Amino acid sequence: MTAYRHLLVTRSDDGDIVTVTLNRPEQMNAMNTAMGEDLLACFEGLSRDPLVRAVVFTGAGDKAFCAGGDLKERNEMTDETWRAQHVIFERGAFSLLRCPDFIVASETAVFGVPETTLGIFPGIGGTQLLPRILGAPLAKELIFTGRRMKADEAKAAGLINHLVPAGRARGKALEIAATIAKNGPIAVRQAKKAIAYGLETDLDTAMILAIEAYNATVVTEDRLEGVRAFNEKRKPQFKGK
Repeated sequence: MTAYRHLLVTRSDDGDIVTVTLNRPEQMNAMNTAMGEDLLACFEGLSRDPLVRAVVFTGAGDKAFCAGGDLKERNEMTDETWRAQHVIFERGAFSLLRCPDFIVASETAVFGVPETTLGIFPGIGGTQLLPRILGAPLAKELIFTGRRMKADEAKAAGLINHLVPAGRARGKALEIAATIAKNGPIAVRQAKKAIAYGLETDLDTAMILAIEAYNATVVTEDRLEGVRAFNEKRKPQFKGK
């Protein structure tokens, strides 16, 4: 396993679930340049790892998942250095976008996009991701005002899939990851692609994308194994082939 400066990366015993933990708890896991480089290397590596079937992405400590960019580090940066850092963050964000699906949060969680209160533009896709998840009106309010959203409001708005008692979020996320990891990895991957790309286009095109994803799954050994297992009344043993 690769050693990182500000990440803890662990695998389940069988290697199919990976937990990636932002590891700067004293700084509320604020992202500095080194952490951005770590994230980029980590998620690019995970995207090429055939054994990985689910990833749990979390933060160390009990104060914050991630407080955003490390403004103490940025205080000493020139404009040129700031831009160079953001390129790293941008590349890391694109590699992350190929992975995440949904959020599990504790009842004490708070969400916010406070950049405009500091005269900063919301980076790493905040202005694009929030409108897609929450709808434009609520996303505009959160971004323009910088106000914080409590967990119950975030759940009602559709930002969170599961809201659990404090201290239970990681356990719930691992439970969901284990359920996903047991399913056919190619089928899950193709479904994820169909949803992600289908949401960005018209319905007719999206249906064609879904059919292509279906056809790519039909020819796999895992599909045959799934049908055999159903008829033999046993759990399937998927190989990702």
